[in-house]
Amino acid sequence: MNNYRELIVWQKSISIVEKVYTLTSSFPDEEKYGLTGQIRRSSVSIASNIAEGAGRNSKKEFRNFLGMANGSLNEMNTQLEISKRLGLINEIEFKSILKQSDEIQKMIYTLIKKFSQI
Repeated sequence: MNNYRELIVWQKSISIVEKVYTLTSSFPDEEKYGLTGQIRRSSVSIASNIAEGAGRNSKKEFRNFLGMANGSLNEMNTQLEISKRLGLINEIEFKSILKQSDEIQKMIYTLIKKFSQI
């Protein structure tokens, strides 16, 4: 498999983690173990699953981990939507991170499709 650090999708996933941590740093203290923790964990899980899958012994296993990364991405997006609706982030912040998220999701789908044909 490829060195995960060379994968653009992994690099972009790390960037979204940085953005999530910045965004959630302004959340109220009572959300520390609620939305803040959940959003951070799901964002970290995206990059972590890509890295773990790239280190596996087969393309089929990598594809499965890409599916898990995509699930974590959807989880993060849902939690960010809830945060927006609760007024913890504004529409501009939400759309910005959603744009990054959509780009990552397209890259994940492309890799899944590529590894499904092998």
